[in-house]
Amino acid sequence: MTFTEQANQIFQQAIRDYHLTDNVDTPMRNPYERESIEYNLYLKCWIDTVQWHYEDIIRDPHIDPNEALSLKRRIDHSNQDRTDLVENIDSYFRHIYSDVKPLPDARLNTESPAWAVDRLSILALKIYHMEEQVEREDADEEHRQRCQAKLNVLLEQQVDLSTAIDQLLEDIEAGRKYMKVYRQMKMYNDPSTNPVLYNNNK
Repeated sequence: MTFTEQANQIFQQAIRDYHLTDNVDTPMRNPYERESIEYNLYLKCWIDTVQWHYEDIIRDPHIDPNEALSLKRRIDHSNQDRTDLVENIDSYFRHIYSDVKPLPDARLNTESPAWAVDRLSILALKIYHMEEQVEREDADEEHRQRCQAKLNVLLEQQVDLSTAIDQLLEDIEAGRKYMKVYRQMKMYNDPSTNPVLYNNNK
């Protein structure tokens, strides 16, 4: 089984588990060993799935402004958790390939493996929810056909992205490409770099 075959299975599992209750406050019950890559992949997709539904809720035109503000704070926190977890997954890749010596003509990729995995997790969510639209009994046939066309593109994109990630990992393992990871250095969550926060602390 390739890395992305395993990842896609875990993503589907996390999405299915979340939708047993379909509630953003449902506690996560991660079935994998805590320090394993499987644990982090499940957690990654769980965070993405909860945030997907945060984004749905906050777009309710009738939402109470105070509830919207509270939800925005939760989205911000979720985004930070997501970023931190992607960096942890990149640390995993750096560890397992730490003994690989890059070839003299090794090239750098445009993104790290974990940020590509981040896109793969979100793609699994798009597929799940587009499948829901295809199967909607309260929607007309034109809507379902339009969503089926979009679903076909998403499924093709999933195959292509999975292939690209597996090829990237093969290239890193063979020394044809090398990893270089930059931390995101988000400034808006940092009270020392967000002027609204540090000016309010004076």
